[in-house]
Amino acid sequence: MSEFVNILTEERNGILYLTVNREDKMNALNFATLEELKEVFEQVIDNKSIKAVIISGAGEKAFVAGADINEIATLNEVNARKFAENGQEIFSMIENCHKPVIAVTNGFTLGGGCELAMACHMRVASANAKFGQPEVNLGIIPGYGGTQRLTLLVGRGKANELMMTGDMITAEEAKSLGLVNHVLPTKAEAIAKAEEIVAKIMSKAPLAIGMIVDCVNAAFSEENGYQTEANSFARCVKSGDYKEGTSAFLEKRKPVFRGE
Repeated sequence: MSEFVNILTEERNGILYLTVNREDKMNALNFATLEELKEVFEQVIDNKSIKAVIISGAGEKAFVAGADINEIATLNEVNARKFAENGQEIFSMIENCHKPVIAVTNGFTLGGGCELAMACHMRVASANAKFGQPEVNLGIIPGYGGTQRLTLLVGRGKANELMMTGDMITAEEAKSLGLVNHVLPTKAEAIAKAEEIVAKIMSKAPLAIGMIVDCVNAAFSEENGYQTEANSFARCVKSGDYKEGTSAFLEKRKPVFRGE
């Protein structure tokens, strides 16, 4: 894994731990950090030793408190469109990654930070996490896919309320709305929960995990999700993992999946 300025990476036991490391800026996403996120996930896709990714923010005050306001203040209509499209492209790369990506959120998870968390496949929060899309306070709207993902996760009415008011919600309220999978008392416990989930996923067939990502995403796209499911099911049945999984079941042993 390359060396980065705004991101820390550490690979252990098949898990890439990715930390947004701008604690003095509340881990705000500036242009450079977004490009580093893109580079990380380009490497994750091709790195067979990485089986999963856990994303967190440095320190205890914030996961990511939003985009960098100093950079947002320089936008005009032309480069604002490119700004949004670039962020959407990077977050779509995360959303479509065939390896499980879990956001561990603590403290402020706002604006671009909430959008980053929503692009991950799952979210585990510490009890002090605060979620929100407060862009309306700046006279703008979410631009990295937040209007779409928040609506899909919590429903039209609540998404409209949260984005129109700019209100923050607690981790427990986020869980009740379906925005968060689990809430743990501390950041350390939230990371441990994410590791527990990842360990279980890593024991399953990698190809099937990737197909689940495709099918779930198809349910929220213009694709025919049922056809995507049928095609993905057929691809799984062609795989060595399918043969291993069914044989192991019939032989009453644990399967050894190879992702092929």
